[in-house]
Amino acid sequence: MSASVKSYAAVDLGASSGRVMVGRVGPDSLELSEAHRFVNRPVRVPEGLRWDILSLYGGVLDGLRAAGQIDSVGIDSWAVDYGLLDADGALLGNPVHYRDSRTEGVAQKVWATVPAPELYAATGLQYAPFNTLYQLVADRLMGAQRLLLIPDLLAYWLTGEQGTELTNASTTQLIDPRTRAWSYDIAERVGIELELFAPLRQPGDPAGLLRPEVLEETGLRGPVPVTAVGSHDTASAVAAVPASGERFAYICTGTWSLAGLELDAPVLTEESRAANFTNELGLDGTVRYLRNIMGLWLLQECVRAWGDPDLGELLLDAAKVPALRSVVDAGDAMFLAPGRMPERIAEACRASGQPVPVSPAEVTRCILDSLALAHRKAVDEAQRLAGHPVDVVHVVGGGTRNALLCQLTADACGLPVVAGPTEAAALGNVLVQARAHGLVRDLAGGRELLTRTQPLTRYEPQGDSARWREAQARLARD
Repeated sequence: MSASVKSYAAVDLGASSGRVMVGRVGPDSLELSEAHRFVNRPVRVPEGLRWDILSLYGGVLDGLRAAGQIDSVGIDSWAVDYGLLDADGALLGNPVHYRDSRTEGVAQKVWATVPAPELYAATGLQYAPFNTLYQLVADRLMGAQRLLLIPDLLAYWLTGEQGTELTNASTTQLIDPRTRAWSYDIAERVGIELELFAPLRQPGDPAGLLRPEVLEETGLRGPVPVTAVGSHDTASAVAAVPASGERFAYICTGTWSLAGLELDAPVLTEESRAANFTNELGLDGTVRYLRNIMGLWLLQECVRAWGDPDLGELLLDAAKVPALRSVVDAGDAMFLAPGRMPERIAEACRASGQPVPVSPAEVTRCILDSLALAHRKAVDEAQRLAGHPVDVVHVVGGGTRNALLCQLTADACGLPVVAGPTEAAALGNVLVQARAHGLVRDLAGGRELLTRTQPLTRYEPQGDSARWREAQARLARD
């Protein structure tokens, strides 16, 4: 390997699986390969739903061993969840899963002290019952001396050093997005001790060196630094949006769709709160202004119910079904839980007086039309609420493999869609490490490198936009 090419390990953890990817970066090259993939299987115990954090850490070590010699490690994962440590730095039990029921009704108790509009004006975060703030109010913190968010906990075990990376900290509902620092007023009013958190780190900051025991177990030659990246996986994915300029929207697709804009300042208006947009922090002083949409979870659950038919054939059949016969609200909480997804979609269409999809192809077309419609609504409302017009929509993540969804999103938004890269979170993770070590100039330089090196597909809008307006109005009437 050329001396000008460096290798970076990107630990990328999702809610159902984790993997260690290796990015090889040179002045004009960027290649990504998978070193190791492992299952992330939460466990239900008598006290509730927990993450099997030791299994995840074992998977990380196995991945680093498989990666071969590397120049740095970065870790990103899902948001909001954390581990608690005692005074000696030992973990106090497995971290609680964000879907655990202990936060039911907690938000209403918090709002009795800090009304929801005031909380949004201070922190800019959308309402979700599992936000870290609500978890902490629900938690019994007996004996806890330190709180580490999931990526920071794994980095601590690798290095022995503690920190709190900013992009993930911004999902706790305890950060002021204007100052990019802790909101001491909110924390004090709800009874949360911010001293629980380790000092804040920025993406690109050093996060320690692999401990001798880790080097021995993985076979790596030291010193190997751990570099703080955008440790919220969406922050890393947005860093890998291959955009030029500022007039773009993005949709990070997968189990969820995260649709929004990259801004210089948060939008903290009451109208923004009512529309349930969130202001999370990104790289280089940016704000990720976005909405969570149910995403391909709807299709994943249907495919599981149908016995895992061939997805390619299913999408070909769905493309032949007439467009927009039936649509559902992809953000409706009725679709959040697993099980009976085809029946629930049919029930929603029946209740709204629309034709009821029966065959797998019809249900699939209903889902994809509904997701494209939700993408349209989010992109349109984000532009209006932020006063930030866009000329193109970038789709990144697993949904880029779904050509029909990408084309429907272009049609619905009335804008070109550029699809790719698929492995956006891992690539964003790698690029932050490469920048910290001098191989990438800045965020724009990383995006230029992505554009030159990664396969991208462009979809131009087709058809009459009036039919999408009619479909949206149909949902609004229901």
